This record gives sequence, structure tokens and C-alpha cells, in this order.
Amino acid sequence: MRITTLIENTLGENIALTKEHGLSIFIETPEGSILFDTGQSGNFISNAEKLNIDLNKIDYIVLSHAHYDHAGGVKPLLEFIQAKPKLYVSKHFFSHSERYHVSHSEESSSKYIGIDFNENNILEKDILINYVCEDFLPITSKISIATNFYRDCSFEPINNAMKVNSNNTLCIDTFKDEIAIAIDTSEGLLVLVGCSHPGIVNIINTIRKRSYKKIYGVIGGTHLIEADDSRVDKTIKYFKDLNIKLIGLSHCTGKKAAEKFKQETPNFFINYTGKSIEIK
Repeated sequence: MRITTLIENTLGENIALTKEHGLSIFIETPEGSILFDTGQSGNFISNAEKLNIDLNKIDYIVLSHAHYDHAGGVKPLLEFIQAKPKLYVSKHFFSHSERYHVSHSEESSSKYIGIDFNENNILEKDILINYVCEDFLPITSKISIATNFYRDCSFEPINNAMKVNSNNTLCIDTFKDEIAIAIDTSEGLLVLVGCSHPGIVNIINTIRKRSYKKIYGVIGGTHLIEADDSRVDKTIKYFKDLNIKLIGLSHCTGKKAAEKFKQETPNFFINYTGKSIEIK
């Protein structure tokens, strides 16, 4: 199994690639290929070509949540490919797609951070939409989608600046639509996360409790960019207590948190654009 980051905020040694604020990961397995998120634009498509990855071989598209920097590349992708992959999104994905970031209060200026497509745009391309309701939904013998995360970690608060439009009223976004990928490896579960808005500890705890399996690794965004030092320290301790062997954080993790992880966990790496790893 090979996991390649097609686009991310940072760039590695391959300067021919394009970076952007966003995330897209390509997973190649003997049972099919999975595209996890699409970044904020179509730039991940040209990156895939430069990395000799054929996006027409995608069997599944999984979108972690309805934010522009994770699903903004959907429309360019569907214009580019001839394949008809299955799309997996939370049952709440489209009902929670009109999203905003409000700086201080609902009276202040807000920025739209939702998506630019709807269900009809997908169906018009003859793409089958699979709505994830289950806590754990297998899509191959080794890969499952996880959702409906517990919110019981005391140091992972809801971000009050994140809003969703519900019946023409901006409400605090609880990210009911967030999903993650759990890959069963020989050493335990490898968890792929988009932004971890429900909290990275909440996500990992939920997957651990429901799967009864060891967490081998975590790759993706953790949204620790908004966390204070205490939360970052507690998160690192949690990772160390679980003895997580592979830690490839990026995107919304933030430089401060990433640097602390690098200092305190020897198995940490920045999951930059073009990074590729093989998993057994």
C-alpha cells in the first residue's frame, strides 16, 4: 500500500510541485485506489501527473468535511477524469456545506469557507454518492471510514469562530460531517485525518474504542494551529502515551505545534506535498 500526499501547505524537495493551503492524499492498494480530499483547487491534478499517478484509476473519493480547502478540487477533478469513482461523504456533508469563519461575532465580517458544488453537480457526472451514517464503514478489506466521533476530551473545545448556516441563521459548527480513514496495517491502525475539527484526540479515542485496535500512526491535519501551549502539550503526551509509531502531521497543525512534535517525538515528519510512504 502506498500513500502519497498530492497537495499540502508545504513543499518538500520536489520544487516542480505546487503547494497550497489544503490537503489531498492518494492511497494505492491491491483492492483499489482512494483519493482522500482534493485540496482547494485543481492544483493537485497537475501534481499527480508529475508524480506519475493516474487519477483515472481512482475507485473511491472520500471527503473529510465540507470545507473549501478539502473539497475545492472536486469540480476540476470531475471535469478532468473519465472514471466514475464512488464518492463517500457524511450524511451531513451537504446540509453542513454553507460554512463561514467569523472573526469575533456574528455582527463582524465573515469569510465563506464552504464548498462550491451540490449533490446535483455530482449526480450529473454519473458519480454515485454514498452517504456515511455508520460509525465504521468498510470500503475495502483493510480500509474503513470512521465518523460520529465522541466529544469527551476536556481540552479540545469547540471553535466558536466556525459557523454553519442553518435555516438562514449562523450557528456554531459542531462538524457532524467530519470523517476519517482507518487503515488496518500489520502494526495497527493508520488513521488519516483531514482537519480533525472534532479534536484529534477525540477522533483517535473514538476509533480506538470502536475498533479495539492499537493506533499505529496518524497522518494529516490536526487543527492544532488554534491550540494554546497547554493543549499542544497534552496532545503530544497523548500520542506518546499511546506509543504511536508514525506521526505525519501537516496542513492545519500549525508551525508551533509541528515544531513541538518534532522536538518531542522522534517518529514525527512533516507530511509535505509529494511525500510518499509505503505501508504493509
